[in-house]
Amino acid sequence: MLMDLLIVTGMSGAGKTRALQNLEDMGYYCVDNLPPQLILYMLDTEITANMPHEKTAVTVDIRSEKLLAGIDRLIEGLSVKGIRTRILFLDASDNTLKNRYKESRRLHPLIQRGDAKDLPAALHMERDLLAGLRSSADIVLDTSRLSSGGLRQKLIGIFGKEGGVTMAIEFVAFGYKYGILADADIVFDVRCLPNPYYVDELRRLTGEDKVVRDYVLGSEEGQTLYGKIKDLLEYSIPLYIKEGKSRLVVGLGCTGGQHRSLAFASALKEYFAESYPGVSLSMRDMEENRLEIYERNGGITS
Repeated sequence: MLMDLLIVTGMSGAGKTRALQNLEDMGYYCVDNLPPQLILYMLDTEITANMPHEKTAVTVDIRSEKLLAGIDRLIEGLSVKGIRTRILFLDASDNTLKNRYKESRRLHPLIQRGDAKDLPAALHMERDLLAGLRSSADIVLDTSRLSSGGLRQKLIGIFGKEGGVTMAIEFVAFGYKYGILADADIVFDVRCLPNPYYVDELRRLTGEDKVVRDYVLGSEEGQTLYGKIKDLLEYSIPLYIKEGKSRLVVGLGCTGGQHRSLAFASALKEYFAESYPGVSLSMRDMEENRLEIYERNGGITS
C-alpha cells in the first residue's frame, strides 16, 4: 500500500489544530504534536504490524525542540521507504496572530518556555526559527482572512479530491489596497487596465457581471493581457505538476479586488476548468468592498 504522510506545521495560532480536525474528517489518521524523530518510528511500527494507514497527518511545531534539525533527515528516511511526504505550512499575519492570542487568552509556547518576554518578540523569534521550513513547504496557506469554515473549504479543495486530480488550482481576485495576497504562488497585477469603478453604471457591479467583464476584457489591451497570462499559465502549470506541486494559487490583483481582478480570475477559472478538475475561484476582499459601498451610501444597500 502506498503511504502518504502530511506534515502540518507553521506559526502558533495559525490553525494547525483546526486543520488536523478537518483532515481527520477527510480520512486521515491524525496525530497532534509528534516530535519529528518519532514519526519514522510510528510509521515503521504500522508497517511491521501490517496495519499501515494510507493517509497520515501529523502536526509538528515550535514546541518540538529538534524540529529544524530532524525534518530533513525524516523526509529522506521516509523517501527511502517509499512513503510520500508533503509539508503544509500554515501562516498568518502578526496582527491576526496577536488578536487570536488575545481572544484565546493563551500564552505563546516561546513565552511559556521563557525564550521570549512578550508576544511580539515570540512571533519574531518563531518566524526566524521556521523560515527554512516555510521555504521548503509544499503548500503554504495563509489563514489571516479565513474563518473556520473557510479553512475547511480550502483544505477540502486541496486534499479532499485527490483521487486522480494532479493539481488544485485556485484563482484569487484581491485588492492591493487591502494588502498583497500572502499565500500566492503567482501574482498578476491588472491595474494597468481602465478601472470600471469610475463608470457610474459599473461601480456597484463585480467582475462576474457580464457587462463588467466585457468592459475589462473587451478592449484590445484587455484581450492581449488576458492572452499572455493564459499562455504563461498553460506553459507553466504542467511544469509545476512535473515538479510534484499539488496546489497552485494564482492571484489577480487590482485596486479593490472587485472589478478587473475578478473579471480576469473568473475568465481564467472557466478556461482552465476544462483541462483541470480541481480549479476554483475565490474573492478575498469582496466583504470589504461591500462594507465600503454600504458606508459610502450612508447605510443604504441599494
